[in-house]
Amino acid sequence: MTAVEQRFREFKMPDVGEGLTEAEILKWFVAPGDTVTDGQVVCEVETAKAAVELPIPFDGVVHELRFDEGTTVDVGTPIISVDTDPGAGEAAPQAAPAAGEAVAEAPAAAPESEEEEGRQANLVGYGAAPASTKRRPRKPLPSAQRSAPAPSAAAPAPQAPAPAPAPARPEAAPELNGSGRPARPLAKPPVRKLAKDLGIDLETVTPSGADGIITREDVHAAAEAVQAARETPVAAPATAAQGRERRVPVKGVRKATAQAMVNSAFTAPHVTEFVTVDVTRTMKLVSELKQDPELAGLRVNPLLLVAKALLVAIRRNPDINATWDEGNQEIVYKDYVNLGIAAATPRGLIVPNIKDADAKTLPELASALGELVGTAREGRTSPAEMSGGTITITNVGVFGIDAGTPIINPGESAILAFGAVKLQPWVHKGEVKPRQVTTLALSFDHRLVDGELGSKVLADVAAVLERPKRLITWA
Repeated sequence: MTAVEQRFREFKMPDVGEGLTEAEILKWFVAPGDTVTDGQVVCEVETAKAAVELPIPFDGVVHELRFDEGTTVDVGTPIISVDTDPGAGEAAPQAAPAAGEAVAEAPAAAPESEEEEGRQANLVGYGAAPASTKRRPRKPLPSAQRSAPAPSAAAPAPQAPAPAPAPARPEAAPELNGSGRPARPLAKPPVRKLAKDLGIDLETVTPSGADGIITREDVHAAAEAVQAARETPVAAPATAAQGRERRVPVKGVRKATAQAMVNSAFTAPHVTEFVTVDVTRTMKLVSELKQDPELAGLRVNPLLLVAKALLVAIRRNPDINATWDEGNQEIVYKDYVNLGIAAATPRGLIVPNIKDADAKTLPELASALGELVGTAREGRTSPAEMSGGTITITNVGVFGIDAGTPIINPGESAILAFGAVKLQPWVHKGEVKPRQVTTLALSFDHRLVDGELGSKVLADVAAVLERPKRLITWA
């Protein structure tokens, strides 16, 4: 590694999750010229799973931010360069070359790949890469020239005229095609990715940027033109809708959730069963637990007892806690429960899970639920907290919904939907009385969970919620 390469170090987009391929830069916390230290957070990125802050692993001064906020960057791509030895730029100028030495630099080699080309200054404005200041080693002179005699004193060599000041080196003009446009469209890597995502051929885009560079606005304009051409038969309705619609790119958590739900719905054969249950005793127990000193300051609500009831049902029917391994054609039964809780956040639906929930006491489970919900609402859930789940609960009741057919979280075998608790007329001890009632829905993967097993699990959950004393006798 050369001294220049050691001085300018690049921080690449890391894989902050498990097998992630890209992340969106949400916010930069530094700017060029800022001093950074090892471990300092320089930006926040959003992956397909969560928003994550990235610390830089070395000291120095920020030389360049490679991408703007809002740009999606592939894992392994440099996103920031840092001058780790800023004082080196103040070194004394190099000594003048000896008489007879060549002073012109060899022309830079043509880029070998699109990635290298994308980092040229005249294409993307990144500035010259550190390695471009490296001179090629000077080849030794042929032996005939080395042995040539020195000029005679009687015939002094003519004095060379003083060199004129070297003009600024012009940027290399791009190669043009027959129509006078660059043979290869000029665009920054993020713009190229945008065009790819929108299905736009850069060859067809008219550039508006300096030096013929295609901008994001050019790509969007081309995409709108294509869309308008497709909608020509319904031009009148489209015109009437202008200003009353808005488009939001599908990315980050929303994109990952959509893909996961499609994969789950069309891979695992879903079966959903429902049961309506009187939870009056459970709601009374929730009120009593809120006054319990051992649960003081903890999140105590009906969801806590639903979670505990599901864990008891899994203990009684452990085969529900499994995964279908398509590659090996195996069913993987798990002796631990990582309980997922579906959470609605500003960035979309996420499903963090409580590790080893089956081994926790009620106070420990309440504490874990509180931390999980709080972290999710703040958008700080880590990828590790959303991986490895075995079964999930979704609380649709908080939205006033009675029931639904939930889609199984990929990699799991079942998901329980907890509906709204409402006061309804109910036959209790032979008389119709107002009771607090809810509906539970259990979706399960019919490849590994048959109707009997699914029904037993749902019935056990309902039985515990109807008579919560079973938490003691069944646990």
